[in-house]
Amino acid sequence: MGTVAPAGESRCVAGWQERPEEAPCQLLRNTAFAGRTTSGQPVRCPNFHYGLHKFFYFCCLIEMTHKQMEIPSKYNPATTEDKWYSYWMEKKYFHSEPDKREPYTIVIPPPNVTGVLHMGHMLNNTLQDVLVRRARMQGKNACWVPGTDHASIATEAKVVNKLKEEGIDKEDLTREEFMAHAYEWKEKHGGIILEQLKRLGASCDWDRTRFTMDEALYESVIDVFIDLYEKGLIYRGIRMVNWDPQAQTAVSDEEVIHKEVQSKLYYLRYRVEGEKDNYLTIATTRPETILGDTAVCVHPEDKRFNDFVGKNVIVPLVNRLVPVIADEYVDREFGTGALKITPAHDIHDYEIGMKHHLESVEIFNDDGTLNEAAQLYTGKDRFAVRKEIVKDLEVAGNLVKIEDYVNSVGFSERTDAVIEPKLSMQWFLKMSEMAKPALEVVERNDIKFHPAKFKNTYRHWMENVRDWNISRQLWWGQRIPVYYLPGGEYVVAKSAEEALEKARTKSGNAGLQLSDLKQDEDVMDTWFSSWLWPISVFDGIRFPDNKEINYYYPTNDLVTGPDIIFFWVARMIMAGLEYRKEIPFKNVYFTGIVRDKLGRKMSKTLGNSPDPLRLIEKHGADGVRVGMLLTAPAGNDLPFDEALCEQGRNFSNKIWNALRLVKGWTPDTKLETPEYNKQAIVWFEDKLNETLTGIEKSFKDYRISEALMATYKLIWDDFCSWYLEMIKPAYQQPIDSFTLEKTVELFESLMKILHPFMPFITEEIWHLLRERTKGDDIIVASIPVSQPFDAGNLKAFERAGQIIIAIRNLRKDKNIANKETLELKVRAGKEADCRYYPVVMKMGNLLSVEMVNEKPEGVMVFTVGSQEYYVPLSQSVDVEAERKKIEEELNYTMGFLRSVVKKLSNERFVNNAPAAVVEKERQKQADAEARMKVLKEQLKALK
Repeated sequence: MGTVAPAGESRCVAGWQERPEEAPCQLLRNTAFAGRTTSGQPVRCPNFHYGLHKFFYFCCLIEMTHKQMEIPSKYNPATTEDKWYSYWMEKKYFHSEPDKREPYTIVIPPPNVTGVLHMGHMLNNTLQDVLVRRARMQGKNACWVPGTDHASIATEAKVVNKLKEEGIDKEDLTREEFMAHAYEWKEKHGGIILEQLKRLGASCDWDRTRFTMDEALYESVIDVFIDLYEKGLIYRGIRMVNWDPQAQTAVSDEEVIHKEVQSKLYYLRYRVEGEKDNYLTIATTRPETILGDTAVCVHPEDKRFNDFVGKNVIVPLVNRLVPVIADEYVDREFGTGALKITPAHDIHDYEIGMKHHLESVEIFNDDGTLNEAAQLYTGKDRFAVRKEIVKDLEVAGNLVKIEDYVNSVGFSERTDAVIEPKLSMQWFLKMSEMAKPALEVVERNDIKFHPAKFKNTYRHWMENVRDWNISRQLWWGQRIPVYYLPGGEYVVAKSAEEALEKARTKSGNAGLQLSDLKQDEDVMDTWFSSWLWPISVFDGIRFPDNKEINYYYPTNDLVTGPDIIFFWVARMIMAGLEYRKEIPFKNVYFTGIVRDKLGRKMSKTLGNSPDPLRLIEKHGADGVRVGMLLTAPAGNDLPFDEALCEQGRNFSNKIWNALRLVKGWTPDTKLETPEYNKQAIVWFEDKLNETLTGIEKSFKDYRISEALMATYKLIWDDFCSWYLEMIKPAYQQPIDSFTLEKTVELFESLMKILHPFMPFITEEIWHLLRERTKGDDIIVASIPVSQPFDAGNLKAFERAGQIIIAIRNLRKDKNIANKETLELKVRAGKEADCRYYPVVMKMGNLLSVEMVNEKPEGVMVFTVGSQEYYVPLSQSVDVEAERKKIEEELNYTMGFLRSVVKKLSNERFVNNAPAAVVEKERQKQADAEARMKVLKEQLKALK
């Protein structure tokens, strides 16, 4: 008589003989039918049962291998990302139209049309995509509007350089010819960055792509200029402006970057008129500007200079007579206390000059060279002149001394050229009245800043706001709609034809022709179009009551950097309140600056900025997204390290391997669900809901990095390292159908939670977990919502986990193989009960768990909390080696305890150290004493 298979398994096989159609695979179904008599009756033969039993497992192994072969052994991001992005685009999942759903709207901070993707873009757009994808999965009508900014200064500079390479000078072109070259350049290079964003997975509504020079947006800017002018908020005047000599245009205060620079302080003496040996010494960092001096100023209360006030002094080299005046503005502690005044080239000197009615001598050309008014060094660059004039002043006997000096110097944000204060006729927008309501909505939290600390920065700027210089001396941009009449008067109009009508009315000259009018040559500041962005992308300026602006505005979230809080955020709020009587967005998430691991800001100059596309090719878009977000708390700088992207890639591999494991299991409909599987499922459902509660709060608080980290730990630690290990069937054994189905459902929930962060791999796994109907895609699946959970159950499992870890550590310490079964004895007590002992038995490979009242003889001891557990000594344990090991640990613990007791015996330490520090030392003492007690008991048990 042959060997009989185990009773339970034999019954399963016999059942398939009775009902072959229920066998789990075709091979076994055929075999089950074959195991019948010619009359169709089952064969009752133990040998046949055992043979069929063995054949069943052979079939399962073949089927499991076949399933795993369908899923590649390694995850390939490149093919997956291209496939799913094309699919999403084809299905129009990113596109939005107004409907009855709740809208969720984000407008992209439009990158410069000249730009290519850098790490800051990667961070900013990953965050936006996370928010948009999550909103889409919440059932909202998600609309993410992409676009680019025409970037007047940067783009014009690139076009001018391109023309130079072709041997063409901008000055030789008409405005129309130059604009044609600019548009040609824009068409060739302008869409690069948007295409790169697709590689990142950005789910923008590409059908809505906007450009700030599009006809509708251009016209909106013109309309706003005219409206604000007619309201008396835009005016023209000569003011001291920040002049960029390289771009040859004025820039706003916010476009000036101040840097600490190692400079020189030059002490120069001016001879008093009519007094041969009497001099007044001043100190300056800019000796070249003495050529434009029109006064020397001292503080009225500075007694050192009482005798000089009212006299004239002679400006060195040019021998100009200038008065010595007194004004409280002068800092008596700077230099000598006497200040040279150059009204044309310093904002403070300009204000003093206006107050004291001083002459203004402008000595610089627009390109930073000296003009004829300087009298000397004509045509030479300002910095070259600085070197020359110092030598000449020394020869003339006017240079007293030179000192090293650190001062703050303004640089153009666009060209990095040193800013030159310059008097210029410009157009300005009055800001004070517009700023007040824009400050109030932030103070009231109608608009919330994340993190809130930026409210202070915002408040300071809004309370000290200055009028906005909105004109730029460029051709690329929205041309100022002002037309000048022959006599110098001007009109503001939307078109030349309208201007002509207004000009005839204003001048009373009906004979004026279009040729008599000349349009202002300047364009508007780029930010003057960007501040309308949340409105103009929906054409809300030209058509303020259209369907789209009424549906999508106000937008929900703005993700941007704190460096443009004044350039853009504040001004958009002003524009929103002015033209929609409503805030433009409800939340502003401020990202930090991406820095290298040494804390340096990333730049081409330092060579520390990696190519984002190379990172995507190496680690996959999902890996890079995770790497960017793992250390990106709102408002704090991100210390980027490529190892973070590698961590993201490894996370992808971890999830992929989990998929292959689950898909490799064969379900058995006849198997009952083991108790430990039931417990594992209940525990993980509670753990998922506990974690999901925290994730939802993190999103509510705009702690996106924390939401990702919680998701990461839930999948890596709780699902892969614990749950799958708890339910995993023995090698080549089937799994009960209930557990497998619940596992797939849990896997699906995890992928939906993870999808906003890692869209590509989650869509791929979603379609591999089970067959899907048309349109059943994770991108539009409903994201799980947290449900009530049993905190007591989670606490009980936490204890069970500690027991399992302790058993594993014991095996490791005692060199006990995992395949060797152990017994666990639990000392009776208030912490002895644990509802998860079935899980402990499986995970610890235990034969039994038994309650005991006393410590048995010949056991190994471990504790969890204050609860003792005993494991009978295995024959494989080297008792002598174990004794030696315990004695070494005991000696170490005794030495550690002596050092702690010595510290606590020191009255000076106990009386002066913080209470928390003293308490920590006392806890160390208690722990060491408890550990020594356990070790001594373990030694006693080995004797």
